[in-house]
Amino acid sequence: MSQVASPESLVLPSGLALRYVDGQLALSGDERHYGKPLSVDFVAGKAAHRRQFGGGRGQLVAKACGLAKGVTPNVVDATAGLGRDAFVLASLGAQVLLIERVAAIAALLQDGLARAALADDTAAIAARMTLRHGDAAEQLAALVTSAVFDPEVVHLDPMFPHREKSALVKKEMRLFRELAGNDDDAPRLLEAALDVATHRVVVKRPRKAPPIGEPAPQHTLEGKTSRYDLYVHRSLTRR
Repeated sequence: MSQVASPESLVLPSGLALRYVDGQLALSGDERHYGKPLSVDFVAGKAAHRRQFGGGRGQLVAKACGLAKGVTPNVVDATAGLGRDAFVLASLGAQVLLIERVAAIAALLQDGLARAALADDTAAIAARMTLRHGDAAEQLAALVTSAVFDPEVVHLDPMFPHREKSALVKKEMRLFRELAGNDDDAPRLLEAALDVATHRVVVKRPRKAPPIGEPAPQHTLEGKTSRYDLYVHRSLTRR
């Protein structure tokens, strides 16, 4: 468990490098295999479009995490990745703790958050996002404590084999797997999340995939290609 390491101090697999591209920290390798350099941009591009036109609290992730009229819980995104879901939740008013175990991805997140904090359109959103680098399956309670964070909802999106036809998605996942290895600790992550969350745990899954472990979820919310399994301790309340 730690604050995010400086990019210069990180040791990466052979063929991968962290470097600045157009003012953004980016993870890059052979584009034929990994695609274009990977960076986190909360200010422009897809994040900006989703912030403006994504559907607000009607989005599946918002519904799963319990964001409703008068209800805006604190959310731990224990598998933060590139921060896409966390940014959506923060843009809707939630305080979000992002936990990322891969040091290079955490560095990309930190760079993206720093730039978002300087932009008028995203500064208030970035202020609701706190980042920690660490392994949530092993250290979730300690990471939450270090951030002095009230974990009402824990959001999990364990890696799974992506079947989208987009070559870009497949190449992006290659980068993640190169850095993180096989994500075989999802059941342990669920167990840790159930221990830490005060109100509910939500787990993103491929729509037809089995739950990641015991116990069985009490509820599910289905989208076109994915679903959320909900494990509810108690109801979220207005405040």
